[in-house]
Parts: sequence; structure tokens; C-alpha cells
Amino acid sequence: MLVVGAGVVGLTCAVRLAEAGARVRVITADEPAETVSRIAAAVWYPTRTDPDPRVLDWAGQTFDELAAQAARGVPGVVMRPTRMLLRAEVSDHPWWSAAVPDFQIVPPAPGYAGEWRFTVPSVEMAPYLEWLRERLAGLGVPVRRQRIRTLREVAGLAPVVVNATGLAAGRLADDPAVYPVRGRIVVVANPGLSTSLRDEGHPAGPTYVHPRSRDVVLGGTFEPYETDTAPDEEVARAIVARCVALVPELAGAPVLGQLTGLRPARHGGPRVALDPSGPDGIRLIHNYGHGGAGVTLAWGCAAEVVALASR
Repeated sequence: MLVVGAGVVGLTCAVRLAEAGARVRVITADEPAETVSRIAAAVWYPTRTDPDPRVLDWAGQTFDELAAQAARGVPGVVMRPTRMLLRAEVSDHPWWSAAVPDFQIVPPAPGYAGEWRFTVPSVEMAPYLEWLRERLAGLGVPVRRQRIRTLREVAGLAPVVVNATGLAAGRLADDPAVYPVRGRIVVVANPGLSTSLRDEGHPAGPTYVHPRSRDVVLGGTFEPYETDTAPDEEVARAIVARCVALVPELAGAPVLGQLTGLRPARHGGPRVALDPSGPDGIRLIHNYGHGGAGVTLAWGCAAEVVALASR
């Protein structure tokens, strides 16, 4: 079997296929550390996803897998307490809360209409991507650089091809529903924070503070169809200002860098399916379009790919 793409979605697919006994190899245009997965804040949360039962199932499976990895001490994976501040009153639990064992509604902080609290997996992507590479090496799965222009180029390499190419899937799968969503974050030194805090309804843009072992991810932006990834000092200052207002302990924290990535979004949600119109002679399985929820859905989608490959 051949997996095309080595972001977190492609690598988890390759791991699950190899664990199921398949002979697998991976080709990728970019090294895993150079993919957009490397930039992800990577806190489990189904960002901008629709309340689809399939998505909930993928998210729940991924939550359970990452929680188990955190318990085993997999590099970069921890369970992170989280507070979600709401600017509008909400009486019902969110659709995704069924996947989160300790989800609760609590009295809101001053100035807010509601608050949710929950504990979810948080992943530091640099060590995690390296762990996935090592896991694949242990399973005998090679990862090779190869940039392709069409999926027909790989039709003769394996009887089953998994297209996990993220944003490039729009071109490779001729799918006009795929589009980029620019996300900008700022990374600062961690002054001792351990709880993630979200104010997704902030009028100036989504605002979140995600601590990691040595730093804190401050965000952010969600900008459909914007593709310029050059640093923007004005946007970075605005992100820091919003986050400091939310968490005053961040005031004066040294800025370690700005990061910008293009989330691989798709109108209609992720495409995880067999493609009957794929190149002759192969079983083509698509697994792309996860937007900002790649880490949140990766292991569940990988399990579905294994099931599709075995049909």
C-alpha cells in the first residue's frame, strides 16, 4: 500500500495500515517537519467542523487514542485542562462533548455569558511527528521524498493508494471544495501556565492561549482563501494584545516567533472515502479536508482508511 502525504493525517494512516499487517510505504512532497502539521497548536478540538456523526466518531476515537498515548508517555502528548469562555449564553452541551469524559458547564467568568471546562489531549507537534516517523521505521515503513503532479503517476506503485495530501488534494483529486484557511500564531516563553484558555467569539478574532512544556501558543486567525504566509507584525501584535488581556500573566513574556500555515479545509467536511473514479488498477482512498482539526480527527480517520482498504 502507498500513502501519499506525510502530515499527521498521512503518518497516522501509514501507522494503522502497517499495524494491520499491510506492507506500506509513504511518499511526500515535504518532510513531516516541513508540513503544516508542524505549525499546528494541536489541542484536541473539532475546530470549525460540522456536527456530523462521522466526525464525532473520528474525534472520539482520536481522543481515546491520544489519551492512551499521553498515559504511556508518548513524546509531546499530555492531557490539558481547558477553559472555553462564551460570549453568548448556551444552554445545551456542544455536539462534540460526547467524546470528552469530564466536560462540564460552570458559572461564567466576569464579562462572559457562559463557560465550559474540559480536559483534552494536547500535542507538541515537533516531537510527535518525530515519534510517528520512528514508529513507522520500527514497522518497516519507508518515507521517501517525491513530489507528484497527478495521482496517475503512482498508480503502478501499489494496489491501494491513500491520498492524504492535505491542501494539494484540491489539485490531485480535482476537488474544487478544497480551499486554504490561513492561520497565524505567536509563540512566547511560558511564564508557568498549564491551562488552555479559549475565547473563540472575540470580536477581533479567535483568541486562544495554549501552554506547552516550554512555550505558549497564542492565537490566532482563521482566514479563508488567504495564502500569503509572510510574517505580519501588526497582526502578531494584535494577537499578543488579545491574549495578554485574556491572561495577564503573559505580559512581558518574550516572543519566540511567529508562525503562519494554510489549513487544508474543505466545503462539506473531510473526505474519507473510496474513489471509484480513481486510476485503473488501484483502489484509491481519499483522506483529506480536515481543516484545522487534523490532529483532532487523525486516528479516527486512519481507522476508517484501514476498514476501506480491507473491503
